[in-house]
Amino acid sequence: MRYFFEVSYKGTKYAGFQVQQNANTIQAEVEKVLQVYFKKPIPLTGSSRTDAGVHALQNYFHGDVEDAIEPTVLYNLNAMLPPDIVLKRIPPVTQEAHCRFDALAREYHYYIYSSKDPFMLDRGYFYPYHLNLDSLNNAATTILSNTNFEAFSKKNAQVKTHICNIVKSEWVQEPGCLVYKVKANRFLRGMVRALVATMLRVGRNKLSLEQFSSVFTTTTEDNLLVDFASPPQGLFLASVTYPQELFKAHP
Repeated sequence: MRYFFEVSYKGTKYAGFQVQQNANTIQAEVEKVLQVYFKKPIPLTGSSRTDAGVHALQNYFHGDVEDAIEPTVLYNLNAMLPPDIVLKRIPPVTQEAHCRFDALAREYHYYIYSSKDPFMLDRGYFYPYHLNLDSLNNAATTILSNTNFEAFSKKNAQVKTHICNIVKSEWVQEPGCLVYKVKANRFLRGMVRALVATMLRVGRNKLSLEQFSSVFTTTTEDNLLVDFASPPQGLFLASVTYPQELFKAHP
């Protein structure tokens, strides 16, 4: 029987989402607990590979188990997991469902705060500079009309295409912070943090909107206009969207 494991976590203490040698990850913690509970390994496949220090309000694994998972299992698994990882639900899905390849869209949020705040320390980017919100949103709107994000991808990304279809790109003022919200069918490695760091230069009048727009027509990996400096702690994977027909009870 195949299940999706919906997980939420604070990534501060972890080397990322996916299993790595000689490093603790979200996947390693969840697989360890599943093996103890079910008394056998339950290999998991992850939806989105968040980097070290990045958080998730919603991410997914999928895995196969021999017997149906009863509702009480969720409570027991969470009691065994570290306090910075929680399983939100374990819905049954069709046997062919794949949490990575069947995802229709993913949405990321990036949090920036400008006044010292100990409660935002590992959940946002402390950026004590004046930012023009209109300039930021003009840059965010420009992103919507582009599809080639090669310049905003880290080198050696090992992808077949740099084309991404962005359906949401906006800066929102929330209490105590600015939030960049972006949603697309797919994202490249380092892409959201590069977009944020580069737009911050626009928001500080260090980069013109015309210069920002020109980046999308540049294929070189060494575009000096692109900034990758935004740190991981401000980034949250907010949601992953799937076709509803995947979530069917097993016969």
